[in-house]
Amino acid sequence: MRIGLFGGSFNPAHEGHKLVSRQALKRLGLDAIWWLVTPGNPLKDHSELKPLSERIADARALMDHPRVRITGFEAKHGFKYSYDTLAYLKQTLPGRKFVWIMGADNLLSFHKWDRWQDFARLMPIAVYVRPGATYNAPFAPAAQAMARWRVDESDAMDFADREAPAWIYLHGIMSDLSSTKLRQAAKGRD
Repeated sequence: MRIGLFGGSFNPAHEGHKLVSRQALKRLGLDAIWWLVTPGNPLKDHSELKPLSERIADARALMDHPRVRITGFEAKHGFKYSYDTLAYLKQTLPGRKFVWIMGADNLLSFHKWDRWQDFARLMPIAVYVRPGATYNAPFAPAAQAMARWRVDESDAMDFADREAPAWIYLHGIMSDLSSTKLRQAAKGRD
């Protein structure tokens, strides 16, 4: 089974997340995607973070695809860092082929993630284009450090079968929605 892992705060989940999920399912030939709704990104301010149960419920209400599962897996297992989550999944589900999915905006700061280099050796990473990061992401510190492991976009359908480290940059339909913009807009209505 080929599974995409799409982690994030989803604060709130929005149509852009749905778009990336659908594109990843199709372009990477995945059997499923698991949204890993995080208890809180260690690199972000949590002052505007809705409760995890509310974010999970909102994400489930939004994402209506039968092959996408919304989960609070990290909180349930007490994981603070994505590396710990991925290492656990690889160890406990060895028959699965996992691919980490992230937006290009996250690639810009990936080098600040806990154990990011070890993370990159755990499973292939699919980076989906995002407005504002389209041109900068391939030149981000982590992208440069991993340059020799970049896979051509034309090889996307067999990407889940690759051994890590490997990463791919997927171009395609973009949404200019962002959770930050949506929270700011909601504040303006209050």
